[in-house]
Amino acid sequence: MLDAASAKLAALEATLRAHAPLLIAYSGGVDSTCLLAFAHRTLGDQMRGIIADSPSLPRQALADALALARAIGAPVEVIQTGEMDNPDYASNPLNRCYFCKAELFARMDALARERGFAAIAYGENADDPPQQRPGSQAAREFAVLAPLREAGLTKAEVRLLSRSLGLSTADAPAQPCLSSRIPHGTPVTRQALAMVEAGEAHVRSLGFRVLRVRHREEPDGAPTARVQLAPEEMGRLASVQPQLEAGLLAVGYGAVEIDPQGYRSV
Repeated sequence: MLDAASAKLAALEATLRAHAPLLIAYSGGVDSTCLLAFAHRTLGDQMRGIIADSPSLPRQALADALALARAIGAPVEVIQTGEMDNPDYASNPLNRCYFCKAELFARMDALARERGFAAIAYGENADDPPQQRPGSQAAREFAVLAPLREAGLTKAEVRLLSRSLGLSTADAPAQPCLSSRIPHGTPVTRQALAMVEAGEAHVRSLGFRVLRVRHREEPDGAPTARVQLAPEEMGRLASVQPQLEAGLLAVGYGAVEIDPQGYRSV
């Protein structure tokens, strides 16, 4: 990887050095972890990761991200974000992610000005189509850098670079925020997010790795949980389905549906 993509890595390093000291939006996902680790290797103490904490972030994901940052040795700070208090976010429109990222970048921009950081960066890669990502609009408005994308690093190359850096996220599945489990147009509430978080933690405790618990409000009665499992993991379902359904009912769901097609990224 390092030989084949030396020009891209040189470009990535040059971008990071040109904008130090640097704040990095960090979530513990594949892209942001790779950026955090490479930036720390390149800049040392001239960088800092920022994690946005809100009800849409699972507690375990926060703990895992902080543990990973400690293993890398990179300084990371947790800030509380208030997108849930913004009706434009809570109403769950198609561009919900814009309001989340705008809240984060506004907070990071203020922090950068206060502490003398030269720039802000986040982990968008060259495969992410900016015109289709509401978060990219927020990044443009706040002049947030996308060093991985600017260096031309694709998702596959980010995974390869992560592996060369010894990162546990190299082969990690995508894990968008909990709000993504609620259909657009259905309000995002703290109660719904808590149910999704507890539900997914339960399904994961049964040994499943790639999954979603989709939250559907019902006009009369408790919400329905629609469970999606990776197709390659569906074979295990029959042996644990009673426990899976019982756990979701205990969380507060009134009914449990299993998506026969399994989880597929879109």
